[in-house]
Amino acid sequence: MSRIAFRIVGILFLSILVLAACSPGQKQSSAPTVPEKNADGYTDISVDQLAEMLQNKDFTLVNVHIPYEGDLPQTDLSIPYNEIDQHLDQLPGKDEPIVLYCNSGNMSTQAARTLAQLGYTNLMELDGGFTAWKAAGNEFLHK
Repeated sequence: MSRIAFRIVGILFLSILVLAACSPGQKQSSAPTVPEKNADGYTDISVDQLAEMLQNKDFTLVNVHIPYEGDLPQTDLSIPYNEIDQHLDQLPGKDEPIVLYCNSGNMSTQAARTLAQLGYTNLMELDGGFTAWKAAGNEFLHK
């Protein structure tokens, strides 16, 4: 191969590498990743997932803890976990996203199971509740 042909091939190879490095590649979604539903029909989410979701909130956030001890920012409703089935008129439609939380996750787990059995299909429950939320250094509101 002549020197000129060798240089042309080298320039073409470098050009391809530069173009590949500068191309946008795969578009990454800004939507948070939410795990699959568990066997009870709702999705468990972490504190970090909820914090990310709150940046572009498009769900109803429900505190089901009793007695009332405070709220996460942007909480929409407070409904006692053991009365959730008596307040369905306050909740959005059965296919709309709902995130439930309580102090540790026990009461919100029970509320999520109840709503799933009643046909709600887009339920999420905060693992560790507001105890985990506060432990992660997030804001917690007392009214």
